[in-house]
Amino acid sequence: MGDEKGPAAFQDEGDLVKRRLEKLEDWRGHGIEPYALKYARRDTTSDIRDRFASLADGEDSGFTASLAGRLMALRRHGKACFADIEDRDGRLQLMASVDSLGPEPYDMFQELDIGDWIGVEGTVFKSKRGELTVRVATFELLSKSLRPLPEKWHGLKDVELRYRQRYLDLIVNPEVKKNLLVRVKTIQELRRFLDARGFVEVETPMLQPIPGGATARPFTTFHQALGANLYLRIAPELYLKRCIVGGLEKVYEINRNFRNEGISYKHNPEFTMLEFYWAYVDYLDLADFLEEMLAEVVKAVMGTLAFSYQGMALDMAPPWRRVTLLEAVSEAVGRPVSPDTPEKELLALAKEREVPLEKGWDPGKIVTELFEKLVEPNLWEPTLVMDYPREVSPLARAHRDDPRLTERFELIAAGREIANAFSELIDPLDQRERFQEQARQREKGDEEAHVVDHDFLRALEYGMPPTGGLGLGVDRLVMLLTDSHSIREVILFPHLRSET
Repeated sequence: MGDEKGPAAFQDEGDLVKRRLEKLEDWRGHGIEPYALKYARRDTTSDIRDRFASLADGEDSGFTASLAGRLMALRRHGKACFADIEDRDGRLQLMASVDSLGPEPYDMFQELDIGDWIGVEGTVFKSKRGELTVRVATFELLSKSLRPLPEKWHGLKDVELRYRQRYLDLIVNPEVKKNLLVRVKTIQELRRFLDARGFVEVETPMLQPIPGGATARPFTTFHQALGANLYLRIAPELYLKRCIVGGLEKVYEINRNFRNEGISYKHNPEFTMLEFYWAYVDYLDLADFLEEMLAEVVKAVMGTLAFSYQGMALDMAPPWRRVTLLEAVSEAVGRPVSPDTPEKELLALAKEREVPLEKGWDPGKIVTELFEKLVEPNLWEPTLVMDYPREVSPLARAHRDDPRLTERFELIAAGREIANAFSELIDPLDQRERFQEQARQREKGDEEAHVVDHDFLRALEYGMPPTGGLGLGVDRLVMLLTDSHSIREVILFPHLRSET
């Protein structure tokens, strides 16, 4: 099928495609190549709207515009017809007539199809009905569309098709472009905020000899020349910390991470994170910094800190509520839970509340699972959940008041994790012990446990200053700002199961 050309490649597409193929040959029969090399566009639809918005109804500007874009509507009316041309900035009405084009070019204009790419030149005027319009004097077919655009695209039945054929989604669904522009603006504002505060943007490897920096299952590939397995990174953390060891002090990366895990409305195997590391600060400093950063970024993108998400009010204005993980679990189960709570009692709590556990989980993991199932989905307003158990935080510094906990927080908003931060563990001896414990967990079957990274340990042995580090899920933040329920709405080309 992939090697077929001409009509045979469209044999199952029906009469509409057949007719367009015939038109394609008609254009060539007139000596016109229907797939142009280039076009000298001088204006965009927004240029024209901004410049001539003040024209009176029925007034002619005398200005000749040059536009290019996709034909999105065509309304034929005898000796005159109206059309809509759409470029990246929006749509503008066109008017073509026998008088403006001449008989033969006008007939050819009427043979255009919705979806064709065209270039037009003509004078700008405002119709008597107040519609800014270009009176077409010349036009060129730039690219012939062989498949008709879908007439009905919205609705639940088309969701998967929209994701698979995102190019069509971009054409016919304005919300997709809007979401994309919000995403672009959000990343720009995050970068601007960090750059203005002296952070240095760096790039770390996507292919890594050891997958580290997070508890996740990696994708594995094989490097032929080296004769060795490599892993798509699950996080840039250990490389960014090497930068701190090297004296850069403030570094960040807006990066693509890859995790060989399930696909859901809030998970995609390939996703975007912001991670930054900052020497001489702790997790309490990072909590204040995150409040300041997101308040400024959200205000720049949305124009407000209070908005609606999935039909419910959400206010990102700081200060945010702060609660320890153990306090939150205690509230949820109606009894005190602490590092001293016996494992037997934790298992009973999980059973009572139908929270599934895996064999071999230690108390810290059980408590964290209770939090994720019973508390996290119900935290709507931005909440900083502090002080995670040591067992689930192998790269975080032990808590200054209780070494069974760590100096770690997560930002939860609208029922999901948005950010994760630590006072970083900089003691190489403690870090080695944590890695070794992770290795024991892997031996017991935990595929997401950390692998011992001996080079990272060697880097720590040269000395790393006190450091705070934070990771922010860019996709999940954009979900909030675009009122998107699914992460697939904010990733242009999300991963899907095979069609076959």
